[in-house]
Amino acid sequence: MTRRLALLLAAAAVMLTAPHAAAAAAGPAVAGPPGNALDAFNTAFANVSQFTYKLHSHEVKGTDVQDRVYDYSFMKPHFAKTLIESGPGRGGGAVWTGGDQVSGHQGGFLSGIHLKIGLHDGRAVSLRGYTIPDGLPQNIVATYTPTKGTLTVTSGGKIGGVETDLADLKVNDPASNGGVSEQKLYLSEDTHFPVRQILYSGDQVVLDQTFTDWNLNPGLTQNDFPF
Repeated sequence: MTRRLALLLAAAAVMLTAPHAAAAAAGPAVAGPPGNALDAFNTAFANVSQFTYKLHSHEVKGTDVQDRVYDYSFMKPHFAKTLIESGPGRGGGAVWTGGDQVSGHQGGFLSGIHLKIGLHDGRAVSLRGYTIPDGLPQNIVATYTPTKGTLTVTSGGKIGGVETDLADLKVNDPASNGGVSEQKLYLSEDTHFPVRQILYSGDQVVLDQTFTDWNLNPGLTQNDFPF
């Protein structure tokens, strides 16, 4: 091979690889089939108008721990209702209709008293400050793509007998992500809806959520979301 031909081939190689290197530097690194499981959820979500599910949530903040089971109902475009089935605040519930307020009630003998309070009011959020819309699957999935870090999408194995895909996001700057350094989301290979989510702060699990009892056509109406 002549020296001139060798130089031409080297230049061509640089021209071919440079755009890809620039693109990789511009966004988060992705390993595995990029976004396939998340895209599959978005497609599945677009094809349903309402659903109900149970959200089993374990939260840790410092030395405090909160374990709750929520009954969730959702109807497009932005109607959501929760009832605390077990755990602190049992019997309490709230409705959110897309604004910056919720209409809620406490459990027990105060259950008949409904109040409108701010979405982020301490009475309306969980231990770590999560709101009603934070527990909706579309909003959970939406946190995995804009956050800077390394996103890996692989097989998640079986959880509760359900084959899953795993979206694993290792966060570049946990301080800008509520102290969360890694997010793992397991999605059903069948329905593409969430099965489990685990958030870490370093080695500590600060949120562990399991999603059960999905009903993707429960027959809800706007009357089910009194505000």
